[in-house]
Amino acid sequence: MWTAALTALAIIATALGSGVLFGVALANVPGFLALPADAYVRTHQLFDRHYEPVMPLLVLSALAADVLVAIGPGGPAQRLEHLGAAALLAAVAVISARVSVPLLRGVRQADPGALPPDWPDPRPRWRTWNLVRTVLAVLALVITTIAAVTR
Repeated sequence: MWTAALTALAIIATALGSGVLFGVALANVPGFLALPADAYVRTHQLFDRHYEPVMPLLVLSALAADVLVAIGPGGPAQRLEHLGAAALLAAVAVISARVSVPLLRGVRQADPGALPPDWPDPRPRWRTWNLVRTVLAVLALVITTIAAVTR
């Protein structure tokens, strides 16, 4: 019974997290790129305030659930699938912590009304890494779902 509950948690948390990343890649990133720097900083500060507390919780919950299911009862194929999904989610977490958070720290701390002319705009690099995270999270969702369906 706990395996089914953890599998459901893994699917739901991965679906929500990958859905947010997909939505950001699909709508927010192009919108952010179209804005002048000061408007981008102001907008990103507003959006980030809502995304930041939720995304790590979703990714880490899904990762933990996949690991727990992988070490529980089940066949080798399901174990491998859940461990694969967990590895993809771990990569999402590492990219978030090592690349995205440091890149966006400057945006969080910036005063949109007083950006220097040589302000290091993180948007192009952040767009690339956000797309990588999105692909990894969607793949984790696909793998976890396949593992659940074939169990």
